[in-house]
Order: sequence, then C-alpha cells, then structure tokens
Amino acid sequence: MEYIKIRLLDDFGHIGSKFEKTIEDMFRSVSPGFTLAERTWRPPMDMNETSEEVIIVAEVPGVDKDDLEVEISSKAVRIKGNRFARHCSGNATYRLAEIQYGRFERILFLPAPIDPEIVSAAYQNGLLEIRLAKQPPEQTHKIPIQDG
Repeated sequence: MEYIKIRLLDDFGHIGSKFEKTIEDMFRSVSPGFTLAERTWRPPMDMNETSEEVIIVAEVPGVDKDDLEVEISSKAVRIKGNRFARHCSGNATYRLAEIQYGRFERILFLPAPIDPEIVSAAYQNGLLEIRLAKQPPEQTHKIPIQDG
C-alpha cells in the first residue's frame, strides 16, 4: 500500500497538530492509507510510586524487544521504539485500519529523584515494566554554633 505524505507548516504549533489530526482522521475514514506525515503513535503508559521505587508500565504489544530503547537520568525516562506494520496480502483491500504503527518516543518526568544505577526492565506479553529505585532522602546534620 502506498501512503500519501502531506506536511503542514510547523508554525501552527499545538493548534496545527490538532488541525493535522482532524484532517488526517477525516481522510483516513475514506482511505485508510492516507497519512499526513511519518506515522507515529503514543502507547499508553502508567507510572506509580512506592516509598522505595518508581514503576513505569508501557503497553507496547507487537513491538519486538530489540526495537525498544530505554534511557534514564535521575529526573526522566525516555522510552523509544518502533512497531512495524504487518500489511495484508497484495490482493486484499483495507476496510478498516485502526492499529497504529511506526515509531514512538515518550519522555516521562519522574516524581522523585532516582538512582540510575539501580534500574530493571522486563518485557512480557506486550508490557514493558521499568522499575527505578528512588535515591535515599538526603541526610541533614545539625552543626553546633560556638560562641565568638
């Protein structure tokens, strides 16, 4: 299937992206192969925290583990990946195309500083789970003040 690529000016900013989405949705209802630009998607994610760690779960079914990348700092996590389209056979016609394919990138700002040395990630059944250990709270010390 061939995609039609149309790029609107970036000057529209946030309104432009809403405008692009509206135009794209309108034309995709007529022809599922229509796209304004390179396909990107935004997988849903959850983030929760306990007293010891921050846990992020990303729903990325159909993404091969080798096509996932996780980068961390003490303040944020970047999750990138790519889900490749599994096109129908050459003689078939799309009647509905709702599954999103293409690359994605999400940057999540963390609610607390974490220790980038104590992190684990697991991928099972289309869910990527990242566990990040929180940094221990800073210890404060009382300093006696001496006379003169």
